[in-house]
Amino acid sequence: MPVFEYKGKSMGGAAVAGELKAKNRAELERILRSNRILVTSVARKPSQLKLPTVNRIRRIDISRFTRQFATMIGAGLPMVQCLDILAQQMESLAFRKVIAEVRDSVSSGSTLAEALGKHKKVFDDLYCSMVEAGEVGGALDTILVRLAVFREKADALNRKVKGAMVYPSVIMVVAAGVTLAMLTYIVPVFAKMFENLGSELPGPTQMVLAISNFLRSYYWFFILLAIAGAIGFRYWVKTDQGRLAFDKFKLKLPIIGTVIRKTAVARFTRTLGTLISSGVSILDALGTTAKTAGNRVVHDAIKKSVLSIAEGETITQPLKESGVFPPMVIQMISVGEKTGGLDEMLEKIANFYDEEVDAAVAALTSIIEPVIIVFMGVVIGGILIAMYLPMFDIVGAIK
Repeated sequence: MPVFEYKGKSMGGAAVAGELKAKNRAELERILRSNRILVTSVARKPSQLKLPTVNRIRRIDISRFTRQFATMIGAGLPMVQCLDILAQQMESLAFRKVIAEVRDSVSSGSTLAEALGKHKKVFDDLYCSMVEAGEVGGALDTILVRLAVFREKADALNRKVKGAMVYPSVIMVVAAGVTLAMLTYIVPVFAKMFENLGSELPGPTQMVLAISNFLRSYYWFFILLAIAGAIGFRYWVKTDQGRLAFDKFKLKLPIIGTVIRKTAVARFTRTLGTLISSGVSILDALGTTAKTAGNRVVHDAIKKSVLSIAEGETITQPLKESGVFPPMVIQMISVGEKTGGLDEMLEKIANFYDEEVDAAVAALTSIIEPVIIVFMGVVIGGILIAMYLPMFDIVGAIK
């Protein structure tokens, strides 16, 4: 079905633009008229090669939905009609179904926050809390715009961190594959050549041959060990003690720990600042932020902050005790509390740490690349040298 790009005006006179699938132009205009949109221009979007529609919901799909929803609500369109249009535009069948169910719930009298709350796997507590605050305060369009900006910045941060790990991960996989291939296929060829020498092989050569024989004889053991280890680790991390220990370990890692720490600070400050500026109470905002912290150490520190505020204290002391937040962040949060501008201060910290994450990711990439290359050179070069040592002995004996 072709996609049309349209421009028009709502009943209130606000400009509206978007994309919609329809059999032809006439059907498109009929759909828009039913949604009380006066069409001013329509153009068929050039066909593009697309992957088959998948039945899953990506983070970027939710972010795009939020941005489009905010634009349509800001233009004065009725909420049910906005949801109806957006449901028709979704490429993901699963997301299309979710939006349609949200639309039906709102049509039945539920609030938007209640309708979204029925789909926790798609719309998390932060999302629902902000929407609820917007509905109660009568500023849903403003809150949706703020939520769209928040999600876009959070997605950008996630892409930066994940993107930084792609190249090192590929190099490590290639290095491991080349090493295994050499030990299981190339080294045995040399081993057959050495059988006829009749002399004792050098120590490094014997060690490499022993490792090769062990791998070839007991490869099934390593496969079973890897599977068992992965399953065991997965269950261990799901426990409270396992998650806390693993998150502490990640924060202490050299170089990578710095990126994780700065990412956690940026996520915490941006989430808390967005919630507070949206009208959510400080206690509810901290509770929601704890659920979306992404790190158990940060989660526990935020939970302690909730108790601290309930007892009449500030939120800074528990954050300081966690060891995750730098002194500068603690001081700025303290100043924000005292001056009544905590949300603005948190936004400034988040923006600063977004840039810090960029710098940390660049440093991580520049350091890991040469380290991996040196490692590959040492391992692969060491295997080759060990295999050629007996030949050097033969040449020396001939002379």
